[in-house]
Amino acid sequence: MNIPAATPVIEARRLRKQVTGPEGDLVILQDVNLEVYAGEALAILGASGTGKSTLLGLLAGLDTPSGGSAHLFGKDLGSLDEDGRAALRANRVGFVFQSFQLLPSLTALENVMLPLELNGSDRRAEQTARESLVRVGLTERTRHYPHQLSGGEQQRVAIARAFAPQPQVLFADEPTGNLDPGSGRRVIKLLFSLRDEHATALVMVTHDPELTAWCDRGYRLSAGRLEPVE
Repeated sequence: MNIPAATPVIEARRLRKQVTGPEGDLVILQDVNLEVYAGEALAILGASGTGKSTLLGLLAGLDTPSGGSAHLFGKDLGSLDEDGRAALRANRVGFVFQSFQLLPSLTALENVMLPLELNGSDRRAEQTARESLVRVGLTERTRHYPHQLSGGEQQRVAIARAFAPQPQVLFADEPTGNLDPGSGRRVIKLLFSLRDEHATALVMVTHDPELTAWCDRGYRLSAGRLEPVE
């Protein structure tokens, strides 16, 4: 499905999320409106516990809203069941997480190959994975297991895994949160280099306001509402 350039790849309208707890309803997000276009980089700022990860999950179709709508590639996520949302994301959406989420029993190469093989879309999964690891500077680490890699190297494996299918959208949840400042800067440069190379839309949630300088737009999430950063 080809989306016209003028059509957002991600769109949220009056998006709302609330949960019920011992003390009643807790509103996490309310009336969130957002559009993201192909190739854009967007930063969503906010302190821990403000709902940044919840918003990311709603935009990616990993969670369902209490109200409003979220569209991905022009498709209303609320009109799809779990399998339909997974099929929509396949090979088109990548994820990078603060905790890396590498499988400890797999080598770096096998971790990058895994989503390609699961999607059944790439008969050259090993070659594609190797090329992706070369791109992130890990040519000599293909046979290493996660526990044999530094935090920065593990995150680079995670980035290679996310970009291997050449996704149209990449969601990054605190991608530098577990890294030292030097490794964090290298990871950010790599993310944006790959974003430019593949024209991937990048949506990143972070508590670090300095990252807005890398992005086309920035928003701050506070009290459940999303406001532009001037």
